Amino acid sequence: MRDVITIGSATTDAFMEISLPLIDYPSTPLGKAIAIPFGEKISAKNMELTTGGNAMNAAVTLRRQGLRTAPCIRVGNDAFGVSIIDRLKKERINSSFVFVDKKLSTSYSSIFLEKGDRSIINYKGAGEELVSEELPLHKMKAYWWYVSLPGKSISLLSSLVSYAASNNIRIAFNPSSWHLERAKSQIIKSIKKVDFLVLNEGEAAQLVGIPFSKEREVFRALDGITPGVVAVTSGSKGVTVSDGNYIYKAGIFKEKRLVDRTGAGDAFGSGFVAGLIRSGEECKRGNIDPQNIEYAIRLGTANAASVVEEIGASEGSLTRKDFDKQRRWSRLRIIKTKIS
Repeated sequence: MRDVITIGSATTDAFMEISLPLIDYPSTPLGKAIAIPFGEKISAKNMELTTGGNAMNAAVTLRRQGLRTAPCIRVGNDAFGVSIIDRLKKERINSSFVFVDKKLSTSYSSIFLEKGDRSIINYKGAGEELVSEELPLHKMKAYWWYVSLPGKSISLLSSLVSYAASNNIRIAFNPSSWHLERAKSQIIKSIKKVDFLVLNEGEAAQLVGIPFSKEREVFRALDGITPGVVAVTSGSKGVTVSDGNYIYKAGIFKEKRLVDRTGAGDAFGSGFVAGLIRSGEECKRGNIDPQNIEYAIRLGTANAASVVEEIGASEGSLTRKDFDKQRRWSRLRIIKTKIS
């Protein structure tokens, strides 16, 4: 019996630090783009190769927090797939649910870093080819499933949620904007059985069809479709959490240095789940202990801050000892307000 099985993607990430000009590019969310001269060879200041993907990132956090963890992922039959399995061995993470695709290559991302922000070129590959026929659900016994499905594997969501609900497995779910564009009705139906839902501001607004500038209305709508706890991250502004009874607002731990934002969302979500498990919180409306939620917020926020201080989506993930012993993580201002 494992504490958590993470279900989703695993990638090889190649990080390259660059020094290129930013240009105005209004069609992007940040309104900027990296200018790469066409037909030229560009030198990188530094390069690091590591692992990424939602399920891998979450598995590293949860294992470092002392939890029995296994990722359910698909990799290619190649050197990058081997390196992902090697990383699991290094972190002492169970690899029983790693599936090897004999045709497609391991998912791969080239990540260009510029002053802490990044642009990503991603090859989906084997990572999004999880299919229901290969998942041995009867063997995937755990107290929690952390679900963040890649690409078209979102088709698994309904069956995963139904099986978990029937077998006393709690579900944490992190959808993406891509999923919400293509499977919104399926997601809304499924999250009625989800215990912890984590999204960013844009995803929350997209899910309920209300601009996040109307935050109170957004959370009222989320509380109406989510039976457990919901967290909405807002980047450097922090996070807002609802347990159906209280709204919690917290800022961030100031990072010592901002190196790379990759994996910050996974770090918060999986750190929050680790906090729920460590505090014994079951996320049942009407019986939720606010102290447990505040503890989970603090752990998730600390983990996200630690991750962005290093290159890589999980290299900076906190160990249980680091979180418990470092005074840096001992206090975080959290404002709790009763929902009227």
